[in-house]
This record gives sequence, C-alpha cells and structure tokens, in this order.
Amino acid sequence: MSRIFNFSAGPATLPLEVLEEAQRELTDYQGSGMSIMEMSHRGKHYDAVHQEALLNFRELLQVPESHEILFLQGGATTQFCQVPMNLRGEGQVADYINSGSWSKKAIGEAKAFGKVNVAADCGSEIPTRQARQEELQLSEGAAYLHCCSNETISGAQIMEFPKIEAPLVCDMSSDILSRSLNVSDFGLIYAGAQKNLGPSGVALVIIDKELALRAPETVPSMLRYQTHIEKQSLYNTPPTFGVYILCLVSRWLKEQGGLSAIQEVNERKALKLYDAIDASDFYSGTALPEFRSRMNVTFRLPSEELEKQFVSEAAALGMDGLKGHRSVGGIRASIYNAFPEAGVEALVSFMKDFAAKA
Repeated sequence: MSRIFNFSAGPATLPLEVLEEAQRELTDYQGSGMSIMEMSHRGKHYDAVHQEALLNFRELLQVPESHEILFLQGGATTQFCQVPMNLRGEGQVADYINSGSWSKKAIGEAKAFGKVNVAADCGSEIPTRQARQEELQLSEGAAYLHCCSNETISGAQIMEFPKIEAPLVCDMSSDILSRSLNVSDFGLIYAGAQKNLGPSGVALVIIDKELALRAPETVPSMLRYQTHIEKQSLYNTPPTFGVYILCLVSRWLKEQGGLSAIQEVNERKALKLYDAIDASDFYSGTALPEFRSRMNVTFRLPSEELEKQFVSEAAALGMDGLKGHRSVGGIRASIYNAFPEAGVEALVSFMKDFAAKA
C-alpha cells in the first residue's frame, strides 16, 4: 500500500528518506553482518553514529560550548521530575508557567519535590494561548522558570520566550528543531523525540554545564545530569536504535538547509492551513492568532457530529490522525518538520470540499 498523510501528534511522521535508509541498513549495517540494534554500544560502529548525532545537533542548533547535549531515556515525561530533582536547591522555589496540559503535568511532578510558584496560569483559557511577559509573577531567587514552548493539545506556541534572571527551562518536545533559537538564553532544553526527532523513548536534553553541577548528592546517579555529561550519554546502554534514527534525521535536516530553511517551510505549511480556516465561517481556530502553533493546527467545526464525519472521510482519503485530543475534541493537524507540504495542500482541498457540501 502507498503511504498516507500522517497528521498524528506523536509518534509522528518521519522523513521517508530516513525510513528507507534505516530499512536498507536494518539487517546489515555498513557490511558488519548485523543490525545496529544488535551491536555493542561501546563498539566503533555505534560510537561513530552517537558522536555524529551529537555533532550534528550542536551544529544545527548552534549549541555553545557552555552547554552539553545529552541523549536520555524515558522521554520528556521523566524530565518532569528530573529537572526539579537536579536544579532546585533546598528551600528554593521553582517558577512554572501553566499554558496547558503538558505544563500542568510538569507542575504536578515538580510539586512532589518542593515548592512551586505558578508564575502565570492561562492553561484553561479558551481561545488557548501562551503567557505574556508582562503577566509573569516571578519569585525572588527562583531556581528556574519552566515553560512549554508548544502545547500540542491546545495548539498554542510561544513566539517570544520570557526574558528573566533565573535560568529558563523549556519543554520543546513538539517544536524542537522547527525554528532557529538562541540556546544561550536557556539553562536547560528538553524534548521527547517522537515528534520532530525520531522514535519514542529518547529525550534530547541540552543543559548549561554549570547548572548541572547544582544537583544534590541525594539524586540517584541515573537521574543526575552530571553523570551523563561525564559519560557522553554512555553511562549505561543507551537506546541505540533510537539514537541511530536521530542521527539520520539530523543528516536529513542538514540536507534541507538547516533550521532557517525548515522554519520557512514550516511557516508556509501552517499559513496555508490557517488561511483556509480564516477564509471560511465553517471552521474556527482554537488558539489566539498571535499564539497559533506552526506544529499543531487545532480547529473546530460547527458540531461534534460533523467533526466525526470530517475525521472519517479524511481517513478514507488517506489523511489519518486528525482527531483532536480526547480531552478537548475538535480537529488537530500536526505538521511537524517531516510532514510533506503536499499533505497540507491535500487537507486544505478536502476542507473546502467538505465545507461546501456540509
């Protein structure tokens, strides 16, 4: 069968070129007679992949020498507890912005390890949005400020990051590598891989090396950032196949022209969808225009019955994964880096036809 247009929010579509290369090398990696999944993570073949991936991400994101890149296990959800465990000293308050479902989960985990100040709370607002700089109520001497750059469920994305004195910690799971940014502005960035990077189970972490030294001695070795910095993410057996796919994706991104080039494509894809929404009285976007996500385009139809019909008919035409998250309903089109522009055009055409006959 031919490949469909996969609008899933994650695990999400991967570049076809990456999948085909992994397929070619699956049973015999570079003449070794075995898969990279079967190799020692200490061997020369895997080590070359591991080091290339680290170098590629440093180049793509222009990561300064002050920051270390880590490949960790447990996805972004483990980071919800690992961040406060490592970065918050005894008696310190951690500031958090609640902008939606994923921010709320991070706040819940952080409260298990100490005091949390919700510096801004717009997580339940409709239309959805992100917090603005002027509304932040920050704690004096806060250990850090945590934010989520793109809420996949609500479709609200930070366009301008907060300017603060405390280290800025950001969950970038759903928009990492989708646009240019200044890594030096962040104390720590983390991202689950399954949206823009590769398969689920891996987390990319970029951390200021000075910040990593804050961890109390009570933090277990496996959950201590410094442990993985010292061992270049090879303290234990890493998710080798996942890192291999990350490496292939990083090569693909470089071939596309890097982050400035992929950002241009992402902006163009999102604009086509938002233009289609705004041009019709039939569809209504769920996020405030100034915070509309370029990764997860969320919108509603006049009724839930029509939304079910929309999802069903789209799936029959090879456009899958459009059903909104179960907590909010509606429609969600996730158009990450690897999602082809042709798929956006197909959806826009379907939207026009569906509205015309409804």
